[in-house]
Amino acid sequence: MFTGIIEELGRIRSVEKRGEGARLVVEAREVTSGTQEGDSISVNGVCLTAIDVRESSFAADGSSETLQRSTLGRLRAGSAVNLERAVTPSTRLGGHIVQGHVDGRGTFLSALSHGGSWTVRIGYPKEMARYFVFKGSVAVEGISLTIAALADDYFEIAVIPKTWAVTNLSQLKPHDEVNLEADIIAKYVERILTLAPELRVAERSSLTIEKLAELGYK
Repeated sequence: MFTGIIEELGRIRSVEKRGEGARLVVEAREVTSGTQEGDSISVNGVCLTAIDVRESSFAADGSSETLQRSTLGRLRAGSAVNLERAVTPSTRLGGHIVQGHVDGRGTFLSALSHGGSWTVRIGYPKEMARYFVFKGSVAVEGISLTIAALADDYFEIAVIPKTWAVTNLSQLKPHDEVNLEADIIAKYVERILTLAPELRVAERSSLTIEKLAELGYK
């Protein structure tokens, strides 16, 4: 689990195709500190398992599913990536609960400067619309952000100078794809509401059968 508060802006050193997957080698110094092989690191919002951890780099394997669902398959040597280590019991949850399980790819549409801060517009796929609400949380490239404006096919986020400086948002160009992860709470609520009518029917049926049995009916 992650918080969406980016710790370091790393760079891809190499991408090696391995069958339908790929091995990424990432240049980094902050997130490698204290990291052991097998630990989780978020790379542009994708939870990956760190291997071959060194002082200035780590490697990670991406499966075919990961490469297809996220933008990791489009990374090349030199690409800037947002990095965050998994939370510990003592970590301050400064953002929101981010799993590192990307739900889909969005599109960077524009960034409007306000003299230091920025309004960034992100297009999103139709199937993700139900998870977004005004002032709700969303992870873009692994960054915990708040939806400041919401339309049918895009949302806007207000980006402070610190976030702009330490993430890859400042390097995105119009039509670049970005990784999106909806708030996990929204997905759980959707699942509960979807199953609620069936559960109520099952509960009534079970109680009715039990009651009839108590009354001697078979």
